[in-house]
This record gives sequence, structure tokens and C-alpha cells, in this order.
Amino acid sequence: MFGGNENIGGLAARRRRNRSIGVAVTLGVLLGVVVVALFTIRPWTAEFRHGRLTIAAPPAPVEPSPQVSPARSNAPAPSPAGMAAALAPVIGNPDLGAFAGQVTDADSAMVLWSGDASKPMIPSSTAKILTTAAALLTLPAEHRLTTRVVAGSAPNELVLVGGGDPTLTAQPDGKGYYPNGPRLSDLVAQIKAAGRPVDTIVVDTSAYTGPTMAQGWDPIDIPEGSIAPIEPVMIDGGRLQPLVEYSPRTPTPALDAGRRLAADLGLDPALVRIGVAPQGAAEIAGVRSAPLRDRLRDMMVYSDNVLAEAIGREIATATGGEASFSGGVAAVRAALRTAGFDLTGLDMHDSSGLSVDDRIPARLLDRVVATAAKASGAAMVQPAGTKAKPETDRIAATLAPMLDNLPVAGATGSLTSRYVTRDRQGAGWVRAKTGTLSVSSALVGYVLDADGRVLTFALMSNDRPPEVSRPALDAIAGTLRNCGCS
Repeated sequence: MFGGNENIGGLAARRRRNRSIGVAVTLGVLLGVVVVALFTIRPWTAEFRHGRLTIAAPPAPVEPSPQVSPARSNAPAPSPAGMAAALAPVIGNPDLGAFAGQVTDADSAMVLWSGDASKPMIPSSTAKILTTAAALLTLPAEHRLTTRVVAGSAPNELVLVGGGDPTLTAQPDGKGYYPNGPRLSDLVAQIKAAGRPVDTIVVDTSAYTGPTMAQGWDPIDIPEGSIAPIEPVMIDGGRLQPLVEYSPRTPTPALDAGRRLAADLGLDPALVRIGVAPQGAAEIAGVRSAPLRDRLRDMMVYSDNVLAEAIGREIATATGGEASFSGGVAAVRAALRTAGFDLTGLDMHDSSGLSVDDRIPARLLDRVVATAAKASGAAMVQPAGTKAKPETDRIAATLAPMLDNLPVAGATGSLTSRYVTRDRQGAGWVRAKTGTLSVSSALVGYVLDADGRVLTFALMSNDRPPEVSRPALDAIAGTLRNCGCS
């Protein structure tokens, strides 16, 4: 009996040992499978975390080296016949209304296409091309304007003397609408540092003469933000919202500047009045504008009418003329005439192009840009029977900075929103001054064509609303970009 029981117990023990061995073997196999799977799948690797995509090694660092390359001097020259064929599908667009234009090969100065180019047209803001050219021909790039505070004729009276600078800012951080504009807070600090008692502010606007609004201007443009009455001292161009481009403007910019100065000094703004500084009055404070080159850039890129009018008067003052609308126009004309430009058909009433009574032929606008774009500085092509003027090289070099002030299609200033959804071939290539009024649209500038040749152009549309004519003008400049017209 006992022996039999021992055999049964031993058998059971052996079965338990066999089961343990079987379980151990199974676990070992499973563990091996898991290990193999882990090393096959490797979930800790970057490849697993990124969907088994291979992660490339980071590239070696590259040092950026931006460069501007000149247009190729050996690019094929376009021909008038090739240009006419390229433009034929776009210049007949009825959306252009009354249309005039001219296209020139900058290197040879050959006119490649012309249509009513001598007809005086409403230029709108492309008139700023002429104001810029006159400024470059007349004034040094570093020219600045000074806004001063001097002692008044009565005790405790100070006079804010406008010097023709509309870019003064009263922003608390000193960053107004115009980059690097002078700060009203600096005038306040200088006045306080002088330790002079003051209870009254007078504003002297005698630097400018004549009307503050030009012939052909619409007073509605003041609340709509295109212009302010032109006075020799303003804060942020007279904007009521200092950092907004088309903010409504004040109808009394100089008086408002004096009131803000008074308020910042802790005085009663209601007591500020217009007056004249005494002859030889002692200067208490002064601030200077940004250099002319910066103000020209801001005027052109953002098509700033107030800046244009101030610069027109700046030219007039520097040449001994009257700081008025008529004086600015006369100074611009004189500078262009002296440089040899044919002014036939030119009839201006302001320096900004805001007047609907202004007239400029496309021929003149294109010729100014073509002169600036003359790559080699060689003599421009002159009318038959005349000789090239020896100062042409100097004039071309003097006007060349104008090209850098033109907005870039689809990228900057007044061309930011154009060439974005249509005529994309011109984006980044067309650089031009825009012009827009309710009765006029224009585009004046230059472009590199498909062969690498610089073409200048003046395209002017009248008698159509801008929402109709501007796309038609953009299509022409875009065609010039695509043109291989040799």
C-alpha cells in the first residue's frame, strides 16, 4: 500500500516539474519573441516616433550672403516690333479708358512703344516722381528741417516756430507714423531744462505763405485721410490716429501741435494762438527731421501727400523761392528744366498729384525714370539734330536713388496688395510709383524683362474708376516682365 502511494506521488511530482519546465520554455520563447520584436521595431528610436521615416542628419550651417546683381549688360536688346506685338493684347483693353503710355529700353534709351505719350494726363500720385527728381537734383541727401521753440515777445511766452517738418510725433514711446521723426517730448525736455517760466504758447506758421489747400483738392480728403491743410508744423502729418495711414486729419494741424506742446508742459491748450516770433528771438529748444533721403523714401513708398507738399516747399526755400503751392511747383519745374527735361504739356498745381487739375504727359514721367535707370551713364538718346549734354552722366547718377524708393509689386507700400491674386508674373519684379484718384490711375516705374533687360514705363489711365483701370495697368506691366521682345 505504501509503496503504491509513493509511486503515485512521484508521478505527480514529475508532472508538476514537466509543467514548470513547459511554462518556463514557453515564457522563454515569448520573451525571445518580444526581444526580437523590440529590436526589430525599436519604439525608442526617432524613426518609430516619426512613422518609421528616416531622419536625415541636420545640414551644415550656411552663412547667408545676400547680394544684388546688376542687369546683364549683354542681354538681348528688345525691338519696337517685338514690344508692339507683346503689348497688343493688353493695351486695347477698354478698362483703360483714356490711355497714354510709353516704354523705354533703359540701356539704350530707345523708346520701344508709345501711345499718346505727349498728351497731358491726370497723373495722380505719379507726380511724386517729378518732386523726387527735383529734390535729388537740388538738395543734399542729408538735408534736414528744424522745428524750434523761441522766446516770445511777452514775458513767460514761448513760440513754436514751424520749419516745414510734418513728421514731429507726440507718441509716448517716440515712435510715430514716420520712422525716425523728431519727438515733441524732446522739445518739452529742453524747455524744462532751460528753467524758463512759461504760461503761453504761440505758433508761428509764417514759414509758409499762400493758401493751405491747393487748386483741385477736395475738402473731403481731410476727414478721409488723404491730406491735411499744408502748414509748416504738424504732428504725424496731422493724423488724428497717429499710427494709421489713412486716419482722418485735423483741419488745424499747426494749432493742434501747439496745443499738444502746451498740454505736455502742463499749460492750458485753449490759450494757444497763431502768431509770429520776434526777430532774433533766443532759441530755447529745437529738434531736427530725418534726412531727406528717408523722407523721400517714405513719401514714395506710402504715397504720402503731406510729405510731398512739404518737400516741394523745401525745394522752393532752398532755391530762394516762395514756400507755397505755386512756389513748390515752380521750383520743381526749374530743377527739371535745368536738367534738360522737356516740360511741354506739364501743368501742375501741387507737388503731390492730389489735384484733379494736374496734367503730365507720360513721355516726361518715363524719361525721368529712364534717366535714373541708365545703367552705364552714357549719354541719353537726344532728339535729332541735338547733341548729348555733358552733364548727363551726373544727372543719371543723381537720380538713380529714386529707383530704390519705388514700391515692389506684391510686397511693399502702395503695391502690397497688387500682383497677389492676378498678374503674378510681375510680383517682385515690377517696381513702380502708383497713382490713384477717382478719375485717374497710373503706374510709372521699371521692370526686368524675360531676357534680363531693364524696361522703364509710364502707364496712365483717365476716365475710369481705379477698381476698373488698375488691373488693366497691372496686366501691361506684367506683360513687360514676361516679354522676350528682342
